[in-house]
Amino acid sequence: MTERNVVSWTAIVVGYANVGDMDNATRMFVQMPERNLTSWNAMIGGLVGDMASARALFEKSPERDIIAWGALISGYAQNGQPNEAVKIFLEMESMNVKPDEYIMVSLMSVCAQVGSLDFAKWVDCYLCQSSIDKGQTHVIAALIDMNAKCGNMDRAKKLFEEMPKRDLISYCSMIQGLSIHGCAEEAVGLFNRMLNERLIPDEAAFTVILAACSRGGLVKEGSHYFETMKNKYSIVPSPDHYACMVDLLSRSGQLKAAFELLNSMPVEPHASAWGALLGACKLYGEVELGEVVARRLFELEPKNSGSYVLLSSIYAAAEQWQDFAIVRDKMRERV
Repeated sequence: MTERNVVSWTAIVVGYANVGDMDNATRMFVQMPERNLTSWNAMIGGLVGDMASARALFEKSPERDIIAWGALISGYAQNGQPNEAVKIFLEMESMNVKPDEYIMVSLMSVCAQVGSLDFAKWVDCYLCQSSIDKGQTHVIAALIDMNAKCGNMDRAKKLFEEMPKRDLISYCSMIQGLSIHGCAEEAVGLFNRMLNERLIPDEAAFTVILAACSRGGLVKEGSHYFETMKNKYSIVPSPDHYACMVDLLSRSGQLKAAFELLNSMPVEPHASAWGALLGACKLYGEVELGEVVARRLFELEPKNSGSYVLLSSIYAAAEQWQDFAIVRDKMRERV
């Protein structure tokens, strides 16, 4: 190329950013003799895995459009920083920049993370008063997910039932919302309705329904879905699926079955699954099994004081004071 202009420079920066090569994108961005809005936006959007850098670049940008604001809000939402996302949204609002549907979807995702009913109602009301097309599938799906997870189940159900065509995502949002808010049996009924509508559940859908069964103590239903997932849908259980089943069995007092399931796993179980079983050992006073489980946790997370505390509590409940003292000493040494 005999002459490079801002368009060609920007094309290279955007190309690198689109494939996630932010080192080269940054190198080219720094070398640019002049920068336009597109190059700034490409860099901000590409850096959302590192929100401190993305925010710093956003603050330096001489001009900000809806794409830049949206990239920052979406980035905070994806990185589990909902409070920062809300701050950016309110700052954007104060500058009379009107959000598009993509920013509102990100904001609803943020609200679902926070779980605030009042915030959900405010976002819902704001969206209804805006000019954004509320009939778009991704907007409706986000509305259902937000309202369900924040406990506004009547609103979520209304939106869900009014959908011209319900999909796996909308069903899972409703099932998860019902599960979170103590309606496990209703969640199971909705999952069965989904199957009757001939929708094919995926790994995520089975994680959602197994978690619902765990929260509700529905051992029979959870066991059925776990077997159905393997035998009918040929889905190999993931560590998350096993963790749900271990939690379900542990909560219902079937500690030996939970232990056997953990040992049958073809992959290393999550520490959280062992932790759920250890917590159940404390609840049901299972000293011998608690010792075995605790030793496994000490290997996986030697600096996690929670496992030591649980085992010492098991010993205390059984009035095994010498063992209690030994565990406490080990905790002080390692943690």
